[in-house]
Amino acid sequence: YLTGDPVYREWGWEIFQAIERFCRTDEAYGQVSDVRKLNEPPLDKMESFFLAETLKYLYLLFDPDTEIDILHTHVFNTEAHPLRRLDRR
Repeated sequence: YLTGDPVYREWGWEIFQAIERFCRTDEAYGQVSDVRKLNEPPLDKMESFFLAETLKYLYLLFDPDTEIDILHTHVFNTEAHPLRRLDRR
């Protein structure tokens, strides 16, 4: 975790809990059409980026042993894949 400020992990945990509470279904996760309507069930739709990006960023937020160093050696592409910077070895 980049800054060392625990508030980002707290916010990440709150986001994860909200996803679990409002988006989880018996089979997977569903899309919420309006976040202001808490009693509506999630839609039967899950965008591919949800797993590839959203959950990956949450995982990295809580992974203390990650080898990914976004300050010095890595960048993320638009699909949240970490890539080693060629100018830093």
